[in-house]
Amino acid sequence: MSSIDVLVIGSGGAALSAALMAKRSGATVLIVTKGSITNSHTVMAQGGINAALANVDSDSIEAHINDTIKAARGLADDMMVEKMCKGAIDAISYLEKIGVNFSRIDNAKEPIKSIAQRKLGGASANRACYAQDYTGLKISHTLIDQILKEGIKVVQNHNFLRLIVEDNRTKGAIFLDIDSGNLKEIWAKSVIVATGGYGAIYHNHTTNANFATGDGVVALFRAGAEISGLEFVQFHPTALRDSLVLISESARGEGGYLINSDSERFVDELAPRDEVSRAVYEQIQNNKEVFLDLRHLDSKHLQESMPQELKLCEVYEGVDATKELIPIKPVVHYTMGGVDVNSNHEATTIKGCFVVGEVANSKVHGANRLGGNSLLEITTFGMEAGVNSAKYSKEIKFNKPSDKWLKEEQNNISNIFSKQNELNFYEYKDRLGDIMFKNVGIIRDKGSLETAFKEIKNIELKFEKIGIKDKSKVANSELVEFLEFRNALTLAPLITAMAIAREESRGAHYRSDFPNENKDFEKFTILRIKDEA
Repeated sequence: MSSIDVLVIGSGGAALSAALMAKRSGATVLIVTKGSITNSHTVMAQGGINAALANVDSDSIEAHINDTIKAARGLADDMMVEKMCKGAIDAISYLEKIGVNFSRIDNAKEPIKSIAQRKLGGASANRACYAQDYTGLKISHTLIDQILKEGIKVVQNHNFLRLIVEDNRTKGAIFLDIDSGNLKEIWAKSVIVATGGYGAIYHNHTTNANFATGDGVVALFRAGAEISGLEFVQFHPTALRDSLVLISESARGEGGYLINSDSERFVDELAPRDEVSRAVYEQIQNNKEVFLDLRHLDSKHLQESMPQELKLCEVYEGVDATKELIPIKPVVHYTMGGVDVNSNHEATTIKGCFVVGEVANSKVHGANRLGGNSLLEITTFGMEAGVNSAKYSKEIKFNKPSDKWLKEEQNNISNIFSKQNELNFYEYKDRLGDIMFKNVGIIRDKGSLETAFKEIKNIELKFEKIGIKDKSKVANSELVEFLEFRNALTLAPLITAMAIAREESRGAHYRSDFPNENKDFEKFTILRIKDEA
């Protein structure tokens, strides 16, 4: 089996942007994804993508940089933030040229000057370029069109199990072919991991899909990568109360209010997400219901600017949002921590492994991501990682890896099938989500965190008795979900331990027993598996 130049793992905006740039840089590229290529969290990013175009009001790249650094609360790498914000205008121009249909404000001579922009939380200006409230979806589908035009091969329904690393250099990855049940080893000169975050660890308390269990973070951690910032989990203040479906920040950007059951506005709706989420949570803890109120806004404008949000309210809550209050609550939405990378988006301890998007800690979001910066990060840094990986692959000589990694994963899968299914892991998946939300949630303290750590360890002790009922090899969805649960159970105690160690409040990490920031914690905790002697 010969190697390819660049193996891209994932199918969101970061993966697709990286794959396109790697191919256009002359590399042979293969995309491998757990589900279908259209199934990613990029499509959930509804509100917009930041760029200081100044099409609606005065703005500047410097203001964008300052807003991002302010939201990060001392944990941003200024150079990385500057690179992302300075690259924003080129990113928007690129997306516009390849066909992203942004909403428009007028008929300016330059297409980029007519892109509509709205204000999202924590921003000092109307900066988020948007395509109604389908921004992420339209970006994703446009990138997929380009992938097809470039003839880049896509392998779907392959679950990422292991990064192959020898001599601190990646040589490919091992996957479970879900359809056949076989393990597949793919050799590559460089690998781009863009598998997303770990928000689904908070099962039943998140906008994230069930597949977002930190597969990439765990696989790279096992392979020797450094991970950091796991305690910084962002809660979005406006998920629909019963269905947990996200209602975008664009609803507040368009002028929506947050009110309680006494019809009182209780927070600046466009404050940073951590502040708004805590305010909503505290209202609920005080036995008040909380609603998003759009009734005072022009219904025609709402239909034009955010048709998806209105439809979601109607379908999932039975609410006409132009006339009725929308019941909401805060839930987990985004994870700031992940695999530590250098300025080239390469894992700090593994050569040839580039990590981008929510799976990475690129030091641009710090303690709290600014609304509108997620799509920007995956586009700008995805493109850059693609170019860097192609350059790296041209400069190295590939030697095939040992087969011991494949044999080890085959043994791991065999062991799962041979386990007695004495306990139902779905029950423990629900329990883990409840433990995390209750104790490692919006407001934390030493007692709740230590309780969480103890309860997670109790689940770990029972893990040997937790197995799968379905012993079939082909298309075994229970096996995939078990692997996801195993990853969640790996990360949950690490998230909790980092939260215990951070004895302060900073951004999305709020400790009621340490309510203030402490300069001693103006740094990340970094974890790495100790090298064997």
